[in-house]
Amino acid sequence: MALPGLARALISAGKLGQKSAEDISRKALANRNSFIGELTGSGAVSASDLAHTMSTAFGAPLLDLDAIDLQRLPKGLLDVKICQAYRVVVLSRRNNRLIVATADPSDQQAGEKIKFATQMGVDWIIAEYDKLTKMVETNATTATEAMDNIVGEDFEFDESAMESGPLEDVDAASSEVEDAPVVKFLHKMLLDAFSMRASDLHFEPYESTYRVRFRVDGELREIASPPIAIKDKLASRIKVISRMDISEKRVPQDGKMKLKIGPDRVIDFRVSTLPTLFGEKIVIRILDPSSARLGVDALGYEPEEKKRLLEAVSRPYGMVLVTGPTGSGKTVSLYTCLNLLNKPGVNISTAEDPSEINMPGINQVNVNDKAGLTFAAALKSFLRQDPDVIMVGEIRDLETADIAIKAAQTGHLVLSTLHTNDAPTTLTRMRNMGIAPFNIASSVILITAQRLARRLCPNCKAPADIPHETLLDAGFKDEDVDGTWTPYRPVGCSACNNGYKGRVGIYQVMPISEDIQRIILADGGALDIAKQAELEGVKSLRQSGLYKVRLGVTSLEEVLGCTNV
Repeated sequence: MALPGLARALISAGKLGQKSAEDISRKALANRNSFIGELTGSGAVSASDLAHTMSTAFGAPLLDLDAIDLQRLPKGLLDVKICQAYRVVVLSRRNNRLIVATADPSDQQAGEKIKFATQMGVDWIIAEYDKLTKMVETNATTATEAMDNIVGEDFEFDESAMESGPLEDVDAASSEVEDAPVVKFLHKMLLDAFSMRASDLHFEPYESTYRVRFRVDGELREIASPPIAIKDKLASRIKVISRMDISEKRVPQDGKMKLKIGPDRVIDFRVSTLPTLFGEKIVIRILDPSSARLGVDALGYEPEEKKRLLEAVSRPYGMVLVTGPTGSGKTVSLYTCLNLLNKPGVNISTAEDPSEINMPGINQVNVNDKAGLTFAAALKSFLRQDPDVIMVGEIRDLETADIAIKAAQTGHLVLSTLHTNDAPTTLTRMRNMGIAPFNIASSVILITAQRLARRLCPNCKAPADIPHETLLDAGFKDEDVDGTWTPYRPVGCSACNNGYKGRVGIYQVMPISEDIQRIILADGGALDIAKQAELEGVKSLRQSGLYKVRLGVTSLEEVLGCTNV
């Protein structure tokens, strides 16, 4: 029979016979126990002897856990369930690697599980199995007690700030949604996500597992694997506080909730449910209104790009378009511009699906297609409301585009978004929607395309040795690679996420000049527009990203990953 790596190592070291190893392996299988648990329980090899043998066989350091202070161990780096399942304890973190105590360094499944859950490498330290088991259980008990004390008086759902709406069958489901461990678990996840600067939380049920992932700096990371049994109670709890129908589990739903942290801090969340094969997947997006008040400088615009953008939004009329994929920061860019325009003498109206950032002084409307309040209908109403500035969340169809263009031509500044790859292709996309070239040329004054790249951690980034040919292939010119600057690479430390901390915008800001207008009127293609824009000094997204590599703000692989040539 196939023996585990631990058994083979003991046989090679002469500590265990082949037949004994096979007998113990059969007993472990019959008792649904691990091989190492059955081995130490049978007394065939003592925990101390086993630890010394493993240290010698695998060349790993040996540690006496009696010398370790449990209170000084790092918290929250690895889920308690994984520690209990594989009998491991995280001792410390060094850059992007975890130092983990184990009695069985041959357990590849444990190593892979830890790597997947933390996105970090693993360095093993050998410890005695009995002491390790005791510490794991003590650590789990401590974590449970800490969980019971997570929620304090300054942390609660702000029900007075929630949107009103139907709340059906709450009494019938009260026992399900008020389950204390579920409530505390949800509170902890929301707090952890906020403290980790996550943008989204994903609660995902599968056939036999349940996982929680956070999107931090654009990357999803598995944070917890709670018991599968809590999936329905957790979904019901989230739906109740988000003002959704908890009895409806067959169709997607959307909602909002607010979380009060401290006496004067409230965080908004947008909630979306999706029925899957094994339950409802729930995604919660954290909406931070303060991000729109950071100013243009904080977004990462270079001086020339910033100048072009500010000149466009200061114009009395015309259309400014922001393009990019979902999650590229378009909404924050638009609201940053609106914040600059938000003055007592300016009437601003917005139509979004839904509104993500609440801003006093701006008339915000949520689009509701079922009720007939489409983008086009909202725009028509805005034009009867004496507006100065109009913001449309997204131009999706010809009717919306037609009204927006007419508004831009008749004395209004219109801001909106489109889903295109770069600035030049935005104009051909509008043409394909059925908009006449004359209307495009006479209304659009600027297009900015953007991406979000992860920002290198300033504490641990290190110089990268990148071949000259690789830099040229990426888009650098010979005169750029002159040795006066150094590219950097991510390393990883306790203050960052695998070498990155935060994100920075990469922008292509293209004003519509007279020459570009002529190309549009002549029904020119995106390549013609891009060529003319380059002659006018407009950087492509790749060139803008490479400039940030030269500044040491981000890495070359990050720019290559989020931009096209």
